Amino acid sequence: MAPILFTIGDFSLRSYGVIVAFAILIGLTVAYLLTSDKEYRDYLFDVLIYGIIGAIIGARSWQVFFYEWDYYSQNIIEIPMIWHGGLAIQGALVGAFLAAVIYAKIKHINFWRLADIAAPGLILGQAIGRIACFLNGDAYGSPTGSSFGIVYPEGTPAYSVYGSQPLWPAEIWEGQWDFIVFVIILMLTRWRKWPQGFIFLAYIILYSVGRFGLEFLRGDSPYYMFHWTSGQWSSMGMIIVSLGFMVILRNKHKSLKQTEVSLKQQSK
Repeated sequence: MAPILFTIGDFSLRSYGVIVAFAILIGLTVAYLLTSDKEYRDYLFDVLIYGIIGAIIGARSWQVFFYEWDYYSQNIIEIPMIWHGGLAIQGALVGAFLAAVIYAKIKHINFWRLADIAAPGLILGQAIGRIACFLNGDAYGSPTGSSFGIVYPEGTPAYSVYGSQPLWPAEIWEGQWDFIVFVIILMLTRWRKWPQGFIFLAYIILYSVGRFGLEFLRGDSPYYMFHWTSGQWSSMGMIIVSLGFMVILRNKHKSLKQTEVSLKQQSK
Protein backbone atom coordinates (compact mmCIF):
# COMPACT_ATOMS: atom_id res chain seq x y z
CA MET A 1 0.00 0.00 0.00
CA ALA A 2 1.25 3.45 -0.87
CA PRO A 3 -1.11 6.36 -0.11
CA ILE A 4 1.61 8.79 -1.26
CA LEU A 5 3.65 7.91 -4.35
CA PHE A 6 6.31 10.57 -3.82
CA THR A 7 6.88 13.97 -2.23
CA ILE A 8 8.74 16.96 -3.64
CA GLY A 9 9.01 19.76 -1.12
CA ASP A 10 5.50 20.48 0.15
CA PHE A 11 3.89 18.67 -2.79
CA SER A 12 2.75 15.06 -2.36
CA LEU A 13 1.41 12.98 -5.21
CA ARG A 14 -1.29 10.70 -3.83
CA SER A 15 -1.85 7.30 -5.41
CA TYR A 16 -5.61 7.66 -5.03
CA GLY A 17 -5.82 10.61 -7.42
CA VAL A 18 -3.47 9.03 -9.94
CA ILE A 19 -5.38 5.72 -10.07
CA VAL A 20 -8.78 7.44 -10.25
CA ALA A 21 -7.56 9.63 -13.15
CA PHE A 22 -6.23 6.49 -14.87
CA ALA A 23 -9.55 4.69 -14.28
CA ILE A 24 -11.51 7.56 -15.86
CA LEU A 25 -9.20 7.63 -18.89
CA ILE A 26 -9.37 3.85 -19.41
CA GLY A 27 -13.13 3.76 -18.89
CA LEU A 28 -13.69 6.54 -21.43
CA THR A 29 -11.36 4.93 -23.97
CA VAL A 30 -13.02 1.51 -23.65
CA ALA A 31 -16.53 2.96 -23.99
CA TYR A 32 -15.42 4.93 -27.06
CA LEU A 33 -13.74 1.97 -28.76
CA LEU A 34 -16.42 -0.61 -28.01
CA THR A 35 -19.34 1.28 -29.54
CA SER A 36 -20.05 1.40 -33.26
CA ASP A 37 -22.60 4.16 -32.72
CA LYS A 38 -20.64 7.03 -34.28
CA GLU A 39 -23.52 9.46 -33.79
CA TYR A 40 -23.40 9.12 -30.00
CA ARG A 41 -19.75 8.20 -29.50
CA ASP A 42 -18.54 11.79 -29.65
CA TYR A 43 -20.95 12.80 -26.88
CA LEU A 44 -18.92 10.69 -24.44
CA PHE A 45 -16.19 13.31 -24.12
CA ASP A 46 -18.62 16.09 -23.28
CA VAL A 47 -20.79 14.07 -20.92
CA LEU A 48 -17.64 13.00 -19.06
CA ILE A 49 -17.20 16.57 -17.77
CA TYR A 50 -20.80 16.74 -16.59
CA GLY A 51 -20.47 13.27 -15.13
CA ILE A 52 -17.33 14.03 -13.13
CA ILE A 53 -18.90 17.13 -11.60
CA GLY A 54 -22.08 15.24 -10.76
CA ALA A 55 -20.12 12.26 -9.44
CA ILE A 56 -18.04 14.39 -7.05
CA ILE A 57 -21.10 16.18 -5.69
CA GLY A 58 -23.06 12.93 -5.39
CA ALA A 59 -20.18 10.95 -3.87
CA ARG A 60 -19.50 13.58 -1.24
CA SER A 61 -23.18 14.06 -0.41
CA TRP A 62 -23.67 10.30 -0.05
CA GLN A 63 -20.66 9.99 2.25
CA VAL A 64 -21.73 12.92 4.40
CA PHE A 65 -25.44 12.21 4.75
CA PHE A 66 -25.59 8.40 4.58
CA TYR A 67 -22.27 7.25 6.00
CA GLU A 68 -20.81 9.82 8.37
CA TRP A 69 -23.53 12.32 9.27
CA ASP A 70 -22.80 11.94 13.01
CA TYR A 71 -19.31 13.28 12.34
CA TYR A 72 -20.06 15.92 9.71
CA SER A 73 -23.06 17.28 11.58
CA GLN A 74 -20.55 18.35 14.22
CA ASN A 75 -17.95 19.48 11.66
CA ILE A 76 -19.99 21.27 8.98
CA ILE A 77 -16.98 23.24 7.74
CA GLU A 78 -15.31 20.00 6.59
CA ILE A 79 -18.13 18.93 4.25
CA PRO A 80 -16.63 20.58 1.12
CA MET A 81 -13.08 19.40 1.95
CA ILE A 82 -13.06 16.41 -0.39
CA TRP A 83 -9.26 16.39 -0.43
CA HIS A 84 -9.43 14.97 3.11
CA GLY A 85 -11.14 11.86 1.72
CA GLY A 86 -14.66 10.55 1.96
CA LEU A 87 -16.32 9.79 -1.40
CA ALA A 88 -18.98 7.09 -1.79
CA ILE A 89 -19.05 5.29 -5.14
CA GLN A 90 -22.82 4.76 -4.99
CA GLY A 91 -23.34 8.49 -4.58
CA ALA A 92 -20.96 9.05 -7.49
CA LEU A 93 -23.14 6.81 -9.68
CA VAL A 94 -26.32 8.68 -8.71
CA GLY A 95 -24.66 12.06 -9.23
CA ALA A 96 -23.22 11.08 -12.60
CA PHE A 97 -26.59 9.63 -13.63
CA LEU A 98 -28.43 12.87 -12.88
CA ALA A 99 -25.74 14.95 -14.58
CA ALA A 100 -25.98 12.77 -17.70
CA VAL A 101 -29.77 13.12 -17.72
CA ILE A 102 -29.39 16.91 -17.64
CA TYR A 103 -26.79 16.77 -20.42
CA ALA A 104 -29.06 14.60 -22.58
CA LYS A 105 -31.94 17.05 -22.05
CA ILE A 106 -29.76 20.00 -23.07
CA LYS A 107 -28.47 18.22 -26.19
CA HIS A 108 -31.88 16.69 -27.02
CA ILE A 109 -30.47 13.18 -27.26
CA ASN A 110 -31.65 9.80 -25.97
CA PHE A 111 -30.25 9.35 -22.46
CA TRP A 112 -30.73 5.55 -22.37
CA ARG A 113 -28.89 5.12 -25.64
CA LEU A 114 -25.98 7.14 -24.25
CA ALA A 115 -26.08 5.23 -20.95
CA ASP A 116 -25.84 1.85 -22.69
CA ILE A 117 -22.77 3.03 -24.59
CA ALA A 118 -21.11 4.26 -21.38
CA ALA A 119 -21.93 1.20 -19.24
CA PRO A 120 -18.88 -1.01 -20.08
CA GLY A 121 -16.48 1.87 -19.48
CA LEU A 122 -18.18 2.82 -16.21
CA ILE A 123 -17.88 -0.60 -14.61
CA LEU A 124 -14.32 -1.08 -15.85
CA GLY A 125 -13.42 2.31 -14.38
CA GLN A 126 -14.95 1.24 -11.06
CA ALA A 127 -12.90 -1.96 -11.09
CA ILE A 128 -9.65 -0.04 -11.58
CA GLY A 129 -10.76 2.59 -9.07
CA ARG A 130 -10.87 0.00 -6.29
CA ILE A 131 -7.11 -0.33 -6.67
CA ALA A 132 -6.96 3.28 -5.51
CA CYS A 133 -8.94 2.33 -2.39
CA PHE A 134 -6.54 -0.52 -1.66
CA LEU A 135 -3.46 1.69 -2.04
CA ASN A 136 -5.07 4.35 0.14
CA GLY A 137 -6.16 1.87 2.82
CA ASP A 138 -9.85 2.79 2.73
CA ALA A 139 -13.07 0.86 1.89
CA TYR A 140 -11.47 -1.78 4.11
CA GLY A 141 -12.98 -4.94 5.54
CA SER A 142 -13.68 -6.05 9.09
CA PRO A 143 -11.32 -8.30 11.10
CA THR A 144 -11.19 -11.89 9.83
CA GLY A 145 -10.42 -13.31 13.26
CA SER A 146 -7.62 -15.43 11.78
CA SER A 147 -4.20 -15.06 10.18
CA PHE A 148 -5.85 -14.63 6.76
CA GLY A 149 -6.41 -11.09 5.60
CA ILE A 150 -4.78 -7.77 4.80
CA VAL A 151 -2.71 -6.00 7.44
CA TYR A 152 -2.69 -2.30 6.65
CA PRO A 153 0.32 -0.13 7.53
CA GLU A 154 0.31 2.84 9.86
CA GLY A 155 -1.03 6.04 8.38
CA THR A 156 -3.96 4.38 6.59
CA PRO A 157 -7.63 4.77 7.62
CA ALA A 158 -7.86 1.01 8.17
CA TYR A 159 -4.92 0.96 10.60
CA SER A 160 -6.34 3.88 12.56
CA VAL A 161 -9.47 1.81 13.27
CA TYR A 162 -8.21 -1.78 13.58
CA GLY A 163 -4.46 -1.52 14.00
CA SER A 164 -2.49 -4.51 12.73
CA GLN A 165 -5.41 -6.97 12.69
CA PRO A 166 -5.86 -8.95 9.45
CA LEU A 167 -8.94 -7.60 7.61
CA TRP A 168 -11.14 -9.02 4.86
CA PRO A 169 -9.96 -7.82 1.42
CA ALA A 170 -13.37 -6.23 0.74
CA GLU A 171 -12.20 -3.59 -1.72
CA ILE A 172 -10.07 -6.10 -3.66
CA TRP A 173 -12.94 -8.54 -4.02
CA GLU A 174 -15.28 -5.74 -5.06
CA GLY A 175 -12.81 -4.74 -7.78
CA GLN A 176 -12.69 -8.36 -8.96
CA TRP A 177 -16.48 -8.53 -9.01
CA ASP A 178 -16.53 -5.35 -11.10
CA PHE A 179 -14.24 -7.01 -13.65
CA ILE A 180 -16.66 -9.96 -13.80
CA VAL A 181 -19.58 -7.57 -14.34
CA PHE A 182 -17.59 -5.90 -17.14
CA VAL A 183 -17.26 -9.27 -18.91
CA ILE A 184 -20.97 -10.04 -18.42
CA ILE A 185 -21.93 -6.64 -19.84
CA LEU A 186 -19.75 -7.28 -22.90
CA MET A 187 -21.46 -10.65 -23.38
CA LEU A 188 -24.91 -9.06 -23.07
CA THR A 189 -24.08 -6.42 -25.67
CA ARG A 190 -23.05 -9.15 -28.14
CA TRP A 191 -25.81 -11.62 -27.29
CA ARG A 192 -28.90 -9.86 -28.64
CA LYS A 193 -30.47 -6.46 -29.23
CA TRP A 194 -31.96 -5.28 -25.94
CA PRO A 195 -34.40 -2.43 -25.36
CA GLN A 196 -32.49 0.83 -24.91
CA GLY A 197 -31.39 1.24 -21.31
CA PHE A 198 -31.29 -2.49 -20.47
CA ILE A 199 -27.49 -2.78 -20.66
CA PHE A 200 -26.97 0.19 -18.35
CA LEU A 201 -29.60 -1.04 -15.88
CA ALA A 202 -28.13 -4.57 -15.95
CA TYR A 203 -24.76 -3.06 -15.02
CA ILE A 204 -26.31 -1.18 -12.07
CA ILE A 205 -28.14 -4.29 -10.85
CA LEU A 206 -25.15 -6.63 -11.16
CA TYR A 207 -22.83 -4.18 -9.43
CA SER A 208 -25.35 -3.61 -6.64
CA VAL A 209 -25.87 -7.34 -6.05
CA GLY A 210 -22.13 -7.82 -5.57
CA ARG A 211 -21.83 -4.73 -3.41
CA PHE A 212 -24.71 -5.86 -1.20
CA GLY A 213 -23.01 -9.18 -0.48
CA LEU A 214 -19.54 -7.75 0.07
CA GLU A 215 -20.89 -5.19 2.53
CA PHE A 216 -21.17 -8.02 5.05
CA LEU A 217 -17.35 -8.01 5.12
CA ARG A 218 -16.86 -4.24 5.31
CA GLY A 219 -15.45 -2.72 8.46
CA ASP A 220 -16.03 0.96 7.76
CA SER A 221 -19.82 1.18 7.50
CA PRO A 222 -22.44 1.99 10.18
CA TYR A 223 -25.38 -0.41 10.57
CA TYR A 224 -29.07 0.44 10.45
CA MET A 225 -32.37 -1.47 10.29
CA PHE A 226 -32.05 -5.26 9.72
CA HIS A 227 -28.37 -4.78 10.57
CA TRP A 228 -27.78 -3.57 7.02
CA THR A 229 -25.13 -1.01 6.21
CA SER A 230 -25.67 2.21 4.29
CA GLY A 231 -24.09 0.48 1.30
CA GLN A 232 -26.58 -2.38 1.49
CA TRP A 233 -29.59 -0.08 1.73
CA SER A 234 -28.23 1.95 -1.18
CA SER A 235 -27.63 -1.22 -3.21
CA MET A 236 -31.13 -2.53 -2.55
CA GLY A 237 -32.62 0.83 -3.52
CA MET A 238 -30.63 0.89 -6.77
CA ILE A 239 -31.71 -2.68 -7.61
CA ILE A 240 -35.40 -1.92 -7.05
CA VAL A 241 -35.30 1.35 -9.01
CA SER A 242 -33.38 -0.28 -11.88
CA LEU A 243 -35.85 -3.18 -12.07
CA GLY A 244 -38.68 -0.64 -12.16
CA PHE A 245 -37.04 1.20 -15.05
CA MET A 246 -36.53 -2.13 -16.85
CA VAL A 247 -40.25 -2.87 -16.69
CA ILE A 248 -41.10 0.62 -17.95
CA LEU A 249 -38.58 0.44 -20.82
CA ARG A 250 -39.65 -3.08 -21.78
CA ASN A 251 -43.30 -2.04 -21.96
CA LYS A 252 -42.36 1.04 -23.98
CA HIS A 253 -40.28 -1.12 -26.34
CA LYS A 254 -43.17 -3.58 -26.85
CA SER A 255 -45.57 -0.71 -27.49
CA LEU A 256 -43.27 0.76 -30.14
CA LYS A 257 -42.89 -2.63 -31.82
CA GLN A 258 -46.64 -3.11 -31.90
CA THR A 259 -47.08 0.36 -33.40
CA GLU A 260 -44.49 -0.41 -36.10
CA VAL A 261 -46.21 -3.67 -36.98
CA SER A 262 -49.59 -1.94 -37.13
CA LEU A 263 -48.24 0.79 -39.42
CA LYS A 264 -46.68 -1.80 -41.74
CA GLN A 265 -49.94 -3.71 -41.98
CA GLN A 266 -51.85 -0.51 -42.78
CA SER A 267 -49.40 0.41 -45.53
CA LYS A 268 -49.90 -2.88 -47.35
